[in-house]
Amino acid sequence: MKLLALDSSGLVASVAVVTEDAMLAEYTVNYKKTHSQTLLPMLDEIVTMIELDLSSIDAIAVSVGPGSFTGLRIGSATVKGLGLALNKPVISIPTVDCLAYNLYGTDKLICPLMDARRNQVYTGLYEWKDDKLCTISEQKAVSIEEIIDEINQLERDVIYLGDGVDVHRETLLQRTKQPHYFAPVHMARQRAGAVAALGLLYYQQNKMETAKAHQPIYLRLSQAERERAERQQEH
Repeated sequence: MKLLALDSSGLVASVAVVTEDAMLAEYTVNYKKTHSQTLLPMLDEIVTMIELDLSSIDAIAVSVGPGSFTGLRIGSATVKGLGLALNKPVISIPTVDCLAYNLYGTDKLICPLMDARRNQVYTGLYEWKDDKLCTISEQKAVSIEEIIDEINQLERDVIYLGDGVDVHRETLLQRTKQPHYFAPVHMARQRAGAVAALGLLYYQQNKMETAKAHQPIYLRLSQAERERAERQQEH
């Protein structure tokens, strides 16, 4: 089988194509451009480079959220358009799970951190057991102090990764009581390769949906929605 994967949930834009045996291509950019400028050109470049007939793919995997509202919408629109045009199913992978999957096989606690602003992070806690990524704490939006307190209570070595590390590094260093580490740069951000690898597992478990039914997961209201709700409460 052959799987196309996309991730535009954060600052990184990433596209990959995998089979059960190999990653055929991965194109990842972490630069000051919007995903509307990068995602489709990156996909086109990969299609040309590996001479891919898009009709030959079996499904499209996407990082479904949480994350940047704009990024998730661009990824979702791209996947829905491709899925409808190609008549292919969509595999929605939770963003925080994808980040954790970068750290395959570690014996330490894994804590992805995505900056959600307002002193919050999108995060969760994971561990590897018997060659399987297991969820200790489901992905959620909480304050950085709250997730650190949760880690301290578990009393386990932890690896932090994600763009939230740079934003909250000082707090992480000061408040984390357990031995803690930061993932190296090649593992520390979203990668479509991780989305694709998890997508293969989801495909085998028949965890798919139609392109029409696909919707991103935000976990929080957007800033505009929050401001509208606050105005309504005032009246």
